[in-house]
Amino acid sequence: MTEAVNQIRPDPVDEARRRLGFWLRHDAARLLWPNRCLVCSAAGVDGLDLCAACVEALPWNREACARCAIPLPQAAEACGRCLQRAARHRGRGIAPPLDAVRAAFVYALPLDRLLPRFKFHHDLAAGALLAQLMAQALHDAPRPDVLMPVPLHRARLRRRGFDQALELARPLASALALRLESNRLLRVRDTAAQSTLGAGSRRRNLRDAFAVRPGAPLPAHVVLIDDVMTTGATLQAAALALRRAGVARVEAWVCARAP
Repeated sequence: MTEAVNQIRPDPVDEARRRLGFWLRHDAARLLWPNRCLVCSAAGVDGLDLCAACVEALPWNREACARCAIPLPQAAEACGRCLQRAARHRGRGIAPPLDAVRAAFVYALPLDRLLPRFKFHHDLAAGALLAQLMAQALHDAPRPDVLMPVPLHRARLRRRGFDQALELARPLASALALRLESNRLLRVRDTAAQSTLGAGSRRRNLRDAFAVRPGAPLPAHVVLIDDVMTTGATLQAAALALRRAGVARVEAWVCARAP
């Protein structure tokens, strides 16, 4: 299985060309449409739709727990809660569904303006900016075999009109020269909105909510993509479905982590 996975990894030269092409296309677009800040409408800087003040205010999540991305005074392999969770899993003789989580930002200004505009108001320009910022934050992350956006149930997709995790994953995969797989992980239950529930209810709400479509064996290392991580219940449930399908390592990359 490892040999088969290695065969689909891009050649380093091809990867460099793809990354260069991605940013050149963005440069060409900037010549036609100069950047404006999506938060305050001032002139954008550094090829971003953000002004200098809003760039300075970005709440990068550089000091965090490596397992759940919760912000910490200094980076750590695991926070206290993750150590307790790992001990419970060891006691049951099982591995945690998620091996690691990386979050580009803490969910705070100006992310708490940009993300709702993208997610609930179809602001695809905000989504493109967030994907660009995620690519900057994750450029040195160890590369997985494939990216998988956390899917919406088809009923919610019809109501919302687009899948925010997929809209982040597409440009991110292109910028980082990674394979994108958006059809294998399925949301098979139309669950209640997580934002209306407490932590325990969120976990129960997502029980057996995800499944993997039958097909070729999945690669060994998968990274899930989502917009915001709050309690982590959604990502844990999606990761568990991938583990049951034979994936050896599951991580998550998210745009923002709620503190």
